[in-house]
Amino acid sequence: VQLVESGGGLVQAGSSLRLSCAASGSTFSINAMGWYRQAPGKEREFVALITSAEGSTNYADSVKGRFIISRDSAKNTMYLQLNSLRPEDTAVYYCFAHVELDDYWGQGTQVTVSS
Repeated sequence: VQLVESGGGLVQAGSSLRLSCAASGSTFSINAMGWYRQAPGKEREFVALITSAEGSTNYADSVKGRFIISRDSAKNTMYLQLNSLRPEDTAVYYCFAHVELDDYWGQGTQVTVSS
């Protein structure tokens, strides 16, 4: 499975962005996809997840109500809509795909939120 993120950028606080993660390869084997992020000097943290079968979602408390994860199965693409962005959302955002015995990661996309 190969993952390619896009959509990051520099925005002001309160703005919105939409990140995309395009999957290719053995996409039929993906059980769930999601996003992690890593801010400078901090550990990578979970952001959101969506399951392949039911489309069930799960969010970190810090983004609940502001971020929305979705998917377009026909395009093998997952999205993360980032609303009401805050400076503390600044990080490299990584998409991941969970396959039965492995996790695959994208290269990351930078999101920078200025105050």
